[in-house]
Amino acid sequence: MKSIRKSRRHQAPGRLTSYLNANFAVALAAFLVPNATAAELPNIIYVMCDDLGYGDVQCLAPATSKIPTPHADQLAAQGMAFTDAHSGSSVCTPTRYGLLTGRYSWRTRLQKGVVTGFAPCLIDAERPTIASFLKKAGYHTAIIGKWHLDFQYLNPETNVAYTRKENKTPPVGANIPDGPIHRGFDYFHGFHHARNMEAVIEDERVIEHDEVINMLPRLTRKSVEYIASRTGNPKPFFLYVPLGSPHTPIVPSPKWQGKSGLGSYGDFVMQTDNVLGEITAALNKNGKLHNTLLIFTSDNGCSKAADIKNLADKGHRVSAHLRGSKADLWDGGHRLPFIVRWPGKVSPGTVCDQLICHTDLFASLAEITHQPLPPGAAEDSVSFLPALHGKQIKSTRNGVIHHSFSGHFAYRRGKWKLLLARGSGGWTSPKEGEMPSTAPAVQLYDMSADIGEQRNLHEQKPKVVNELLAQLKKDVESGRSTSGRNATNDIDQINLWKTPKKKKQALNKSGSPAQQRKNTK
Repeated sequence: MKSIRKSRRHQAPGRLTSYLNANFAVALAAFLVPNATAAELPNIIYVMCDDLGYGDVQCLAPATSKIPTPHADQLAAQGMAFTDAHSGSSVCTPTRYGLLTGRYSWRTRLQKGVVTGFAPCLIDAERPTIASFLKKAGYHTAIIGKWHLDFQYLNPETNVAYTRKENKTPPVGANIPDGPIHRGFDYFHGFHHARNMEAVIEDERVIEHDEVINMLPRLTRKSVEYIASRTGNPKPFFLYVPLGSPHTPIVPSPKWQGKSGLGSYGDFVMQTDNVLGEITAALNKNGKLHNTLLIFTSDNGCSKAADIKNLADKGHRVSAHLRGSKADLWDGGHRLPFIVRWPGKVSPGTVCDQLICHTDLFASLAEITHQPLPPGAAEDSVSFLPALHGKQIKSTRNGVIHHSFSGHFAYRRGKWKLLLARGSGGWTSPKEGEMPSTAPAVQLYDMSADIGEQRNLHEQKPKVVNELLAQLKKDVESGRSTSGRNATNDIDQINLWKTPKKKKQALNKSGSPAQQRKNTK
C-alpha cells in the first residue's frame, strides 16, 4: 500500500508530519493488520463533535493548540489526518442534512440558519439516507447523540402534535413519528438540539428529563454499551455519534473541570476527546478494533460562545491558521478536523490534503460496501475511498459549495475560492451589515498562497471569478454537483446573492456584470 507520507501531493505541513512521525512506529506495530477479504464488511463509527474547531485538535495545530487532545492525536498517529476537509455548511442543521443524505441542505426549504424542532423532519421520508442505505446492505444502524433535523412530538393520548410555544421542553412520554427511527436507524438514544437537551429520547419516545450536564457522560456510556451489545453478532454495524459538545451549554463534568487550565471550553474539549478514547477502548475490549472504520470530525468551526478572544490571549487559536469561525464563509467556519483509522486499509501516520466534504460520506460508503448508490440520492457526494488508500480522488464534481449561517454562498475549486459576500457572511467581523456599500460584492482567494484569506484577488482575476460563478450557478440549477441526470431542488428559486439590495453593486470591475448577477437569483 502506498503511503501518502511519501507523496508530495499529500505531504503534511511540517509540524503535523513531525508530530505524527513521533508516534508512527508504535502505531504501525499495533494497528497495521492484514487486509480484510472483499467479502468482509467493516463496522463503521462516525463521531461528529459539535462546534469543535480545526485548531482545537493538537496534532493538527501543534503550535497554536493548547488544549490536550490525546485520543484524537493517537487516532491520527494510527490513521490518516485530512487537512482540507469541510462541512456542507458552517452551522449545525445543514451539515447534518448533507452528511446523512449526500445532498446540500440549501436544496431544501432551509435556506439559512438552523431548525428548532417541533416541526416535520427536514429529510423527506422517501429520500435515502446513509442509515437506510447501510441497513439494506446488511448493517445494524444506530445514532447516539444530537439529531437537529426537526421532528414532531405527539401527545401519546390524542396523537396531536405539541407546539414549541406551549411546551418549551418536550414532555416525557411524547411520541416521535418522523425521527431517526423513521429515517433508516434501528436505534436512537439522544436529543434533538441544545435548547431541548434535557429531553432524553430513546427510539421514538421522550423517556425522561435529565440535567444537561449529564448528556455527554450519557452519550459516552450509551456508545460503549452499544459496541458491547454487538459482541458475538456477525452483522456489521454503523454507529453515528453526533455529540452535543463542545457546543453550548458548555458544561464539563466535575471530574473534567479545571483540567485544561483554559477555562470551561478547554475542559469540555478534553471531555469530548475522552469520548473517542472510551469508544476506542470499547472496540478493543470487544474485539472490534481491527475491523472498524472509525472517523472523528466536527460539524463546523468553533463558536464565539467559547470566548475565542480570551482563548487566543492564552495562546490557543480555535481556528489555527484559518480566518473566521462558526457561521462564516471563511474557512474557519467549515474546515474541520477529519481523522480516519481503518487498520489494514489506512496506513498509520499519514496525511491527506485533498479536498473533501461531509456530503461525501454517502458515496464513500457505497464504494466501501460495493453497493450502487440508490436512484435519486447523494447528488452532491463523491467517494473519498481512494484517498484512504493513498490515491487521487476521482471526482465528477468541479468543486465544493460552502454555505454560511445567513445563507451566503462560496465556491471552492482547486486552489481558488470565490465568496459571494462582502464580509464573513456570518458572525465574525466584518459582517455583511458592517461593510460599506463601496466594498467589493465578491471575494476571491488563492488558498494555496493565502490560506488566511487576506488578499482579495477579484479585480486581478476576473476570468476566474466568472468561471467559478458560472459553475456555482450550474451546480445549483442542475439539482446536483456530480455527474448524472439533472435532479430537482425542493424549492423553485435559490438566491445566490444574500447581500441586502441597498448594498449590492455592479460587478463589472471583477468581470461579473450586474446582469449576470441578476440572472442567478
